[in-house]
Amino acid sequence: MTSTTRYTDRSAARRTLRREVPSTAAVLADERDFAAMRRYRTFPFDDHHSYLQQMETLLRTLTAEGVLTTLSLFDPAAYEEYCADHDLDPDHPDSRTRYTAELACTGPTLTYAGEPLTQLLPLLVEEADRRATWNQASALLARAGHCEDCGTDLGHAAFARATDALQQLLDALGNGTHHLVCSIPAGDPPLLAVLHTTAGDSGRPQLSESETLIFCTVLAAGLALRTPGGIVARTMTAGPTDTGDPTNTGGAADTTDAALRSTVRGWSLRDAWPCPLTEAEVFTAYCTDADTGEPIAPEHGVDYAPGLALTPPPDEHRHR
Repeated sequence: MTSTTRYTDRSAARRTLRREVPSTAAVLADERDFAAMRRYRTFPFDDHHSYLQQMETLLRTLTAEGVLTTLSLFDPAAYEEYCADHDLDPDHPDSRTRYTAELACTGPTLTYAGEPLTQLLPLLVEEADRRATWNQASALLARAGHCEDCGTDLGHAAFARATDALQQLLDALGNGTHHLVCSIPAGDPPLLAVLHTTAGDSGRPQLSESETLIFCTVLAAGLALRTPGGIVARTMTAGPTDTGDPTNTGGAADTTDAALRSTVRGWSLRDAWPCPLTEAEVFTAYCTDADTGEPIAPEHGVDYAPGLALTPPPDEHRHR
């Protein structure tokens, strides 16, 4: 075998091995984070747009070579803390590399498959927000402590109540596409969890496991803390539309044409349980400007309905 052949064989082996070694990239998603990194002398970029273009070129090159690449968010504040905790110089490329590798193991990530960064970054930011919400809510539950009388873990008990409440809520809402929001004023910003689900005659509601876990955890934190939080549900269903036909003298809706209509319901957290709001309370909450307190016009095609009653479980810790 000639030296040229051996060299070619070694090159092919390295390329094959390279495809089996995954890569990780951490991206500065916005201008503010990018500006924070520019204070480091060794950070080699001056323009955020150009930086994103070069990052995308690198990611596409790795993908074309068959290299699996994981994408994460580079957080300058967390990076500074990481360097302080590990006695690293933040103004050194090796420190950025170590932090990026750590993110692949502990932070929210997405697998890159050739998509434009403009499409992936919002998804990555959304995933990071969900992770931060879950971490904050979990920490609040962990601090709920134990019942002084029987030693029951109050955080676990609150999570069980939250799971029961969500199951009852979905059963009560029935068929349709549901958009649920749970908000808890526990910190700045408040805890906020969103859950999307569709239910029909054919079976159980279709639920995202991660969305469901975060929703129940946030709700459980509100139940454990007994905060004045709440739940809002917007349900989309097919129904008759009012076409405004002047010949329809009876004033009834034209049922020959169907369109999606929204029904909004609400619940407030009282006595560690979601309690239904009245139709007037739901209308007032939705038709009042949050900043000025002034009334605003109701949305077209939206019905405001009272919340549905949910039966609290027989839990002796609910009143403690």
